[in-house]
Amino acid sequence: MYHIAVAFDVPTEHHDKFITAALQDGRDSAANEPGTLRFELIKDPERPERFYLNEAYADEAAFDAHCAGPYFAAFFAVIEPIAEGPTWLVRGTTIED
Repeated sequence: MYHIAVAFDVPTEHHDKFITAALQDGRDSAANEPGTLRFELIKDPERPERFYLNEAYADEAAFDAHCAGPYFAAFFAVIEPIAEGPTWLVRGTTIED
């Protein structure tokens, strides 16, 4: 399984717009991209402007397909003028025993 976690900083006045765009990306990706396994939006309790996306894909190719797809593009079209990021926190493949 391929995982990514990224952070975005979003001014308070744009929180609703960012949340709406992120949740829509997650819903559309989960419904229409077979390799999308998890798409979570997390708000930092100590930094009110900080949001995280925690995502899991079947493999790196599924993540690449997501990045090339329409939902990713639509998300970034909305958030680019209002958010700073993404800042990469985690990117890699699960190592299992």
